[in-house]
Amino acid sequence: MNLFPGPMAGKAAKSVAKAVGQYQYPWQEKLVKYKDELSKGVWGYWELGVWKPLGLSARHRARLRKEVVLAGHDWPYDPARKEMRTKQKGHKCDRISAEKRAKTAELMQKMPEMLADYRKRRWERKMKAEDDTARKAVQE
Repeated sequence: MNLFPGPMAGKAAKSVAKAVGQYQYPWQEKLVKYKDELSKGVWGYWELGVWKPLGLSARHRARLRKEVVLAGHDWPYDPARKEMRTKQKGHKCDRISAEKRAKTAELMQKMPEMLADYRKRRWERKMKAEDDTARKAVQE
């Protein structure tokens, strides 16, 4: 069943295609109209302790964003992205125990120096105590 029989069919199809091709989603006007709403958040915002959804639905917001991006303009209303996770997921106890084992091995390599420093400090403290007692004995 042909709606446009004869030579009119081609002209009608061309006019419809021309009308569809020329129609642009009026994103500039929509952007101006909803500028305040878009800057308040993606899904909505809290005002005086009450959650208020945007005046623009999520579907229309997404369509508007798509049109703006396709036109080559930037879309400043997306929320800032968080930094990516660098820590691996897994069992926390396994990760912590591996870190502890690595730290213990590192400390065991430093142990002779640490013991020598400890003995030196202890010897210096002992010598200082002896000197103090000797001074007190002389003063009395």
